Amino acid sequence: MKSLLEYTSYRQYIADYYADRKARSAFSWQEFAKAAGFTSPVYLKYVSEGRFNLSASAAEHVAESMHLAEYERAFFVELVKFDHAKNDTEKRAAFSTMLSIAEKHKAKVVDAESFRFFENWKNPVLRELAPAMPGAKPLALAHACRPEITAAEVSESLNFLVKADLLQKDESGNYKQTDKTVTTGPMTVTPLAVRGLHRQMGEIALDAIEGVPQDERHFSGLTLGITREAYEKIVEKIAEFRKEIIAIATSETATDEVYRLNVQFFPMTKKSLNKKG
Repeated sequence: MKSLLEYTSYRQYIADYYADRKARSAFSWQEFAKAAGFTSPVYLKYVSEGRFNLSASAAEHVAESMHLAEYERAFFVELVKFDHAKNDTEKRAAFSTMLSIAEKHKAKVVDAESFRFFENWKNPVLRELAPAMPGAKPLALAHACRPEITAAEVSESLNFLVKADLLQKDESGNYKQTDKTVTTGPMTVTPLAVRGLHRQMGEIALDAIEGVPQDERHFSGLTLGITREAYEKIVEKIAEFRKEIIAIATSETATDEVYRLNVQFFPMTKKSLNKKG
């Protein structure tokens, strides 16, 4: 059975823990529930299936019944908080605590590097900018960013990018990308960071309306009345368009500027005009 710190779902861990014990002994859901202090013999089975939730205190008892080490118990409790979080702020706080626990014990959390990459706009920008400015010191890179950041922030981001193998640093101190593009992929935690990145980039876009000359930026928009079928077709076209843009950008090795393209398509009304009530 893999380490608890490799899980991003406490329900899956409970299910896997039970299956592992069951394969080695006459272990039952009733025995598991009783050890954790539940009167219902199938309570934890239902938890693993998503029918019931664990409270914070119950999470402590379940962790203890599984004989987890102290740091693993703390991780399990945060895993429960992460699953039950009501908003992105709570979810991000729980996952950050999980990362801290894992780092202290030199363990790797699934999606951690992708989460950190997309969590802050500086990472994708510096991943493009640093290779385009060979020999540049952190202060020069900081001044080149829009909005401007500090040299310390640049150093922190570059160190992370190298550690995560998103950039490589040669003996001369120059950087190059390990891959031309970075995508989110089918990850479980990364979308949380991506939502935050979209918010950050949206705020920067607002500043660019007034802060960037019109011949150096392009803003346009459409307001459309559509059906669900049209929505799905438009989303497909947007996906195709993004691939074409990536192909254009990656066809050249040189970089003059680092640009951000926000593709946003969202509802301006709350319910279908063709439905009553």
